Amino acid sequence: MSLQDDLTAVRRNLNELVRSVERLERDVENAARQAPATPRAPRQEGMVPVPDTPYDSSLWKDADDEGLGARDRRAP
Repeated sequence: MSLQDDLTAVRRNLNELVRSVERLERDVENAARQAPATPRAPRQEGMVPVPDTPYDSSLWKDADDEGLGARDRRAP
């Protein structure tokens, strides 16, 4: 293949990509218009305070240490 053939193939593929993206944008716009409006939860802005008090240890009952395996078993 010559350089000119390669450039022609690249242009053709790029044009096809542009057409595909435009078609996708139109499809998304049409789908957004046809979809019923879904209520969205109000967005909370700002920082979320995290308490300094320790978590209740019952939250971690029956939990394994991820990556370390279960407490009562040995690694292979």
